[in-house]
Amino acid sequence: MEPDSGNGGGGGGGLGVAYALLAYGAWGVLPAYWKALDLVPAAEILAHRVAWSVVFAALLVALSGRWREVRDAAASARGLGVLAATAALIAVNWGIFLYAVQTGQIVATSLGYFLNPLVSTALGMVVLRERLGAREFVSLGLGGVGVLSLAAATGVPWIALSLAVSFALDGLLRKLAPVASLPALAVETALLAPAAVGYIALLEVEGRGAFGHPPEPAALHVALLAGAGVATALPLLWFASAARRLRLATLGQLQYIAPSLALLLAVAVYGEPFTRVHAVAFGCIWAGLALWSLGAARDARDARVTSP
Repeated sequence: MEPDSGNGGGGGGGLGVAYALLAYGAWGVLPAYWKALDLVPAAEILAHRVAWSVVFAALLVALSGRWREVRDAAASARGLGVLAATAALIAVNWGIFLYAVQTGQIVATSLGYFLNPLVSTALGMVVLRERLGAREFVSLGLGGVGVLSLAAATGVPWIALSLAVSFALDGLLRKLAPVASLPALAVETALLAPAAVGYIALLEVEGRGAFGHPPEPAALHVALLAGAGVATALPLLWFASAARRLRLATLGQLQYIAPSLALLLAVAVYGEPFTRVHAVAFGCIWAGLALWSLGAARDARDARVTSP
């Protein structure tokens, strides 16, 4: 999700870092939240996540008096079309992520979000005709080598690639039609809500829903499903608060906290394998990201030096 507003300059740097740590830390450990719902099918969790997110987003919009931003976001055919596309990408991204968590493939989700900046760079080159220097090409090459080495040993890492591409496409669309995080989430989840609520209702009528006929422990699952909106929206709000206070280069350096925590969680807590093949693939991608990040930080520093 894109930040709400602001250029990330000025004061509030310490508070901005705190908000960024909260956001990226929450995203990093969020797999544990969904893992606790492992007796509930991923499709049902996705439906509840959408339904409760729209409720919580609407509550936050009402409390902050931002209904006009929501109306403006959905007022034009172009804006609504972009939000419909990002809503579809969100559904795909969330669905694949939940499937991966439930099937013990959190390492794959971590790989996907490490790949995301490189995929975003490639999309910028192809779609936006952004010019890349030698550094960016080498970064993309290293990422490609990492993916190919993993594919050669274990098959195409479709979970990682799907997450990286869907998230990068979401970011690309938001650049073309920028909308603040909270109003965007409200509109996107509202567009998805009819299908989500209909699916939940169908499951409950048929006696297969987690609320009507919950698996054990029933109370925990009901509480976690009802809290899905809070778990989804709060990190976005923290990220928006961080983005208003920090430079994009700083956010770029901090963004790797989330997939790093997810990787640690997967291996240390859930015992997912991290083999030599994974080490080679991740090593190539990390090298590419390090080159990309150092270059981005240098560019941002040079821009500050030369700005009036």
